[in-house]
Amino acid sequence: MPDEARLRCVTFFDVYLMPHVLIVEDDVNTRSALAEIVAADGCTIAAAGDLREARIQIVRQVPDLVLTDLKLPDGSGMDLFNDLDARSGVEVILITGYATVETAVDALRRGASDYLVKPVSIPRLKAILARIPRTVDLKAEIGNLRGALRRFGLFGQMLGNSLAMQQLYDQVGRVAPTEATVLLIGESGTGKELAAQTIHDLSLRRKQAFLPVNCGAISPNLIESEMFGHERGSFTGADRQHKGYFERANGGTLFLDEITEMPIELQVKLLRVLETGLFMRVGTNREMDADVRVIAATNRDPEEAVADGKLRADLYHRLNVFPLQLPPLRERSKDVELLAQHFLDQLNGAHQSDKQFLPAVLESLTMHSWPGNVRELKNYVQRAYILSDDATIHISAVPLQVSPTKRPSGAVLMVLVGTSLAEADRQLIVATLEQCGGVKKRAAEILGISLKTLYNRLEEYGAGLRQTDAVPGERAG
Repeated sequence: MPDEARLRCVTFFDVYLMPHVLIVEDDVNTRSALAEIVAADGCTIAAAGDLREARIQIVRQVPDLVLTDLKLPDGSGMDLFNDLDARSGVEVILITGYATVETAVDALRRGASDYLVKPVSIPRLKAILARIPRTVDLKAEIGNLRGALRRFGLFGQMLGNSLAMQQLYDQVGRVAPTEATVLLIGESGTGKELAAQTIHDLSLRRKQAFLPVNCGAISPNLIESEMFGHERGSFTGADRQHKGYFERANGGTLFLDEITEMPIELQVKLLRVLETGLFMRVGTNREMDADVRVIAATNRDPEEAVADGKLRADLYHRLNVFPLQLPPLRERSKDVELLAQHFLDQLNGAHQSDKQFLPAVLESLTMHSWPGNVRELKNYVQRAYILSDDATIHISAVPLQVSPTKRPSGAVLMVLVGTSLAEADRQLIVATLEQCGGVKKRAAEILGISLKTLYNRLEEYGAGLRQTDAVPGERAG
């Protein structure tokens, strides 16, 4: 092939592979300025002054990214979502001079990846442009993870095959490639940090830092400095400049765990950063850009936290763009054996051993309620590994920690007047067994009957029990 022809071929494919950006802006000067920045970043450009022109450009060539003004002569930039919903991989960034929490949340919920406030921050725009080309690759990678899930029960950093976890994986797979703020809600020990890490690992920011911060573990006097940094001499003991979490996580993801433990006065400043993308170190008036994706988490009901004055309502609504509920382990008992074996395999690999669970141990683990969730299960497996003298782990060597005197709280059984004593007795036994997570020895102690009596009653009730409560033969609880 002649050199000139080869050059034309290379040039054609280079252009074909360049990200294509559609700029929708009615102000000619702003449109030209945006086009100059985008072109300098190695992208091809199409421009439109209103929705009608934008729709024509979308038909001509589907863009990788749409930069659109919110207010256009013939409608709202958000109207373009209707033209793009069927086109996978198209990122939409809204540009507005009238940013509010409500506008931002509405835009992100409808599918926008991010939004920019006029005058547009050039560093933030360049950071967005740098992430465009890899979106399709990420979605392919998330598809590949589905294969790993089928084979090993593993999805990123998370493990489990239960229906509850598969539903969670689907939501994580959808939100990870976007820039949407995520709020993780779940009991202690359910794996909120692992979920946040997985979202980061499957995002366009994965090559940058993932920085977890426990808001409840930092002194209230230092938390602002830790979050935003401080200048030398800004307070007693500040003998040098300090970069805060937002600055250190620049380009990456900041995981704010136990967000309801953050002081209310700092929540105001966090809200401003989320709205404007700007923050200031303590001791200076100079604003700095924060190109950071925030994932927040709490083990409390966030609406109750708002009612109790622990979480600002405006911050809650800004964080609650994409809420994810992490299921407790008692709602995914199918995963207990998988998780226990995973933790044991890790210990065997670290210590070059080959310890195994007896089948009765795995059965008992599955029946336990695990109030401490996955963290409690992991701790149990580690204790069992340490205390087992031979290659087989017996339940007798490491009994499950269930208090024999503490009655399960929060459970009420309603029995209608006129119910026979036999039926009331049956309901009470079944409800108590369920509250004890299927641990029959514990249920018998609470009911004040012998284990043998409990077995006899369960055999009588038989088909009336759910499958998880049924007790064939001599099953030890």
